[in-house]
Amino acid sequence: MAGPSNQEAISVYLYVPNVIVKCWYSFVCDALDGWFARRLNQVSTFGAVFDMVTDRVSTACLLSLLSQLYRPGLIFLALLGLDIGSHWLQMYSSFLSGKTSHKDVKDSSSWLFKLYYGNRLFMGFCCVGSEVLYVILYLLAGEKSESLISVYLNALRMNTLLSLLLLLVSIGWAIKQVVNVIQMKSAADSCVNHDTKRNV
Repeated sequence: MAGPSNQEAISVYLYVPNVIVKCWYSFVCDALDGWFARRLNQVSTFGAVFDMVTDRVSTACLLSLLSQLYRPGLIFLALLGLDIGSHWLQMYSSFLSGKTSHKDVKDSSSWLFKLYYGNRLFMGFCCVGSEVLYVILYLLAGEKSESLISVYLNALRMNTLLSLLLLLVSIGWAIKQVVNVIQMKSAADSCVNHDTKRNV
């Protein structure tokens, strides 16, 4: 008896419950690795960088995929640029400033930036909200390229648990994008200040 074709086997991996379990597993492991590192006093620069790189890669994969499923796809590529750019600048400016963590934002003038990095639950809500929004959009995508706004608004109008979840994660997503802009501006200013001090 012949086994399932490669195409059938691959599609099983993409069943909604399987995608949900994989995302949940990914989110839980992402939170646990930092918790265990702090708890076991095994915090390292490599671990912090590796964690950020894996976060950026997983987000990049989702956003790249969504850019092919929705119109205008450029929205997702712009979000990808903002995500990678803001985090890269934040890491680099932290390095230049001699900080031990890119999450050290005590000297920031932005209350939202301080709240984001100062409250792990709030940051977790925003980060998980962003990723869950992208997963929901992936699951809502049709076979043909569709209008992002139409799909999003239709999903909100359904008045189901999904609509409520979509609204909730959209709030976390929006806050995270604002924080990314603040982070990029703050980090760029820090790099410019470093150059100014060095050239004086």
